[in-house]
Amino acid sequence: MAKVIEGLYYAESHEYVRVEGEYGYIGITDYAQDQLGNVVYVDMPEVDDEVAAGEEFGAVESVKAASDLFSPVSGTVVEINEALEDEPELINKDAFENWIIKVQLNDKGELDNLMDAKAYEAICK
Repeated sequence: MAKVIEGLYYAESHEYVRVEGEYGYIGITDYAQDQLGNVVYVDMPEVDDEVAAGEEFGAVESVKAASDLFSPVSGTVVEINEALEDEPELINKDAFENWIIKVQLNDKGELDNLMDAKAYEAICK
């Protein structure tokens, strides 16, 4: 069974957001990395790019497939996880530790549209 962490917010498209103050760390879930297999490339936006809830912001490519990334929240990219440029396989090692982008949240109310750990676990079954 894929790992699901309490206290994070989950999108049906298998991204998560970990909220710390006015910032959100967005990545793909353990379930998603497991389905993809060995990650070989992560396409990320630039710092200062705007992301919108439900819209594409990049992609993850694995040996098996490429999968678009959809932002669970709207905001401004303040940081990208540069470690993934050289070591995209870090996502396979720990998808929750190795977030993809950090955004300044525009509207925390959007979090109400996302699932909690229990609801997300249910759709992964």
